[in-house]
Amino acid sequence: MSDASSGHSRRKFINTLTQGVLATSIAPDILMAAGNHPDLQLLKRPDQYGANDQVQIALIGAGGMGNADADTCITVPGVKIIAVCDLYDGRLEAAKKKFGNDIFITKEFKEILSRKDIDAVIVATPDHWHKDISIEAMNSGKAVYCEKPMVHDITEGSAVIEAQNKNKSIFQVGSQGMSSLGNEKAKQLYESGAIGQLNYAEGFWARNSPGGAWQYDIPADASTKTVDWKKFLKNYPDMAFDPKRFFRWRCYKDYGTGVSGDLFVHLFSSLHYIVSSTGPEKIVATGGLRYWKDGREVPDILLGMFDYPLTDKHPAFNLSLRVNFVDGTAENTYLRLVGNEGSMIVEWDKVTLTKNKSYPASANDPSVAKDKPDPFSYDRKKMLDPDAIVFKAEQGYKGAHFDHHYNWIRAVRGGKPVVEDALFGYRAAAPALLCNDSYFHERSMRWDPVKLEVVNKK
Repeated sequence: MSDASSGHSRRKFINTLTQGVLATSIAPDILMAAGNHPDLQLLKRPDQYGANDQVQIALIGAGGMGNADADTCITVPGVKIIAVCDLYDGRLEAAKKKFGNDIFITKEFKEILSRKDIDAVIVATPDHWHKDISIEAMNSGKAVYCEKPMVHDITEGSAVIEAQNKNKSIFQVGSQGMSSLGNEKAKQLYESGAIGQLNYAEGFWARNSPGGAWQYDIPADASTKTVDWKKFLKNYPDMAFDPKRFFRWRCYKDYGTGVSGDLFVHLFSSLHYIVSSTGPEKIVATGGLRYWKDGREVPDILLGMFDYPLTDKHPAFNLSLRVNFVDGTAENTYLRLVGNEGSMIVEWDKVTLTKNKSYPASANDPSVAKDKPDPFSYDRKKMLDPDAIVFKAEQGYKGAHFDHHYNWIRAVRGGKPVVEDALFGYRAAAPALLCNDSYFHERSMRWDPVKLEVVNKK
């Protein structure tokens, strides 16, 4: 993007803002806040939720995230949970208490897929089971909501894409921020030229509590009598029953994908959506196990650096991501996009746009008038743009998690396509997985986000 075109984008945005038509020309779903807060604007989504035919859902993997998905999904009108699959007896018993004694429960996911009364499945198992269950579910004619990351290993993504294409399945990856008002507003602002030419982006995720750092509770009755340990292991090395590996699976490479697969993937998903990117071409990571020395194999601090190439949708830019599981202050997360004319911090229910007030017009810009200097002029001060404009979700917003499940159910009913299909999900998962590979192999990784393949470069 040239300086002239960048300067033009800034003037176009500022003119729109100062003329007081931002709400209609850039963001038709924005309402200006009343009162003395002209720099605060409300994000609003029409109340368009309604039930058609009932959609009958099965939950496969009834742990913490699986239950959160199910709890949210059934708040979409016309959705009912009729079956639950899990490898631990305690979760199956809890499911009956929660969803009713008439639901079908099993430890064998194939029994779920063989049922004709099930329209769709939520796959919220440990990561190493995502690919196989998703593919078998699509081959069985089920719609699928698969928790992120879509796959456990970089080699698995193409098979999921192929299954979705072959079966013409409704398949959505569960990075819920993808459906948020915040992401949608950030995309509108970026495409309108609000920050000028993107050159850098950064993301951060902090946690401190034991639960947030994956030290999940282990039930007192956990044993081979209550857990299908062999099924959990899948094709990974056989070993004696270890309740930590089963209930805190994110801590181990065989079953989870570390902080990158758990958290970086959200930031990749949002960034790729906002700037219409297919992904980075170079990945470098460092970090370490600094605090949670509880037997886990993955780091609790991870830093990733990513080079994004020039495309027809965005300029070349750099991305840095950080996760810290040892934060002694607060839990927080953000994604920040920085351009030559401003920056914006993107949250799921809020976007904060900050403009560069002193950005000079290009001397070579033909649209800038070259008036002769006025000998009687003086340093007359200018009317400045606001330091920041905050776009905030309207009170009563149901949230990104609801929107993501609503979008999936709408697609199941024959409505608009999902917002994160297998191809998009793989392009978000790949740099997260390669970030882990870079960390463990202590070298940079190369990726072709168009051909979807690892590039072997020394």
